[in-house]
Amino acid sequence: MKVAITSQNFRTITGHAGKTRRFLVYAVSEDGQWQEQERLDLPKEMSLHEYHGDDHPAYTFDTIITASCGENFVRRMQAHGVEVLATSESDPQTALQSVILGQPLPPPAAHKEEQA
Repeated sequence: MKVAITSQNFRTITGHAGKTRRFLVYAVSEDGQWQEQERLDLPKEMSLHEYHGDDHPAYTFDTIITASCGENFVRRMQAHGVEVLATSESDPQTALQSVILGQPLPPPAAHKEEQA
């Protein structure tokens, strides 16, 4: 399984997934062992907000963990077979371990499109 975490600073889980250009990418084995595979640092035109092709690197992930995203982002990722999990957890490794163990992540703060 390939899990990507949105992280503009490569230290914490950050939001605005559609505009994110940096991802921590982990390979997770069937026995639940994980290893950081790469740090994806894309140019601005490759943010999912800007890019509209069918061959984006994010489409190769099984799961994306993020602090926030809009419904359009979720639908777009689902169309490419990618599960999106939004959370208020800020530590990438804590969130990853929760996902591997099948534990729920703490819910995210309201996305700015959803706030009244």
